[in-house]
Amino acid sequence: MKRIFVIFLAGMSLLSACGPKGEGVQATDFWMRSGMKDGNSAAYMMLTNYTDADAALVGASSEVAVAVEIHLSSMGADGTMQMAQQESVAIPAGEELELKPGSYHVMFIGLTKDLGVGDEVTLTLHFDGYDDVTLTVPVQDAADMGGSGMDGHNMP
Repeated sequence: MKRIFVIFLAGMSLLSACGPKGEGVQATDFWMRSGMKDGNSAAYMMLTNYTDADAALVGASSEVAVAVEIHLSSMGADGTMQMAQQESVAIPAGEELELKPGSYHVMFIGLTKDLGVGDEVTLTLHFDGYDDVTLTVPVQDAADMGGSGMDGHNMP
């Protein structure tokens, strides 16, 4: 009887390892750039939609900036980086969306204080039809994270 129980537990462990690793929409690997008061900054992360339905990131908020927006940086036809605010960004069911330098990111406009390496910022992400996700985001040096330091913005 013990042997059957052990085999059952081993089987359940294997099955649970194959299932989803989270619930809802989750953020991982988040960080943001340092910045000066009245300047701008940006946050980056991996968003994973663990649901069976498409999700959309529709906004963000934080007390450390006058405005927090979702932006997309892309190369313009003239060869210069351009940035455009996004009303929403789709995250298909069961898939990931990477917010990274030179692509989608969370833009902090008009910082209310200096943000230095080692500081932490509270950021809330807003999703259409899903609970908000609140993060404590570490401020890091973009040079250490593979970012160019520009990302189409006037960044430090």
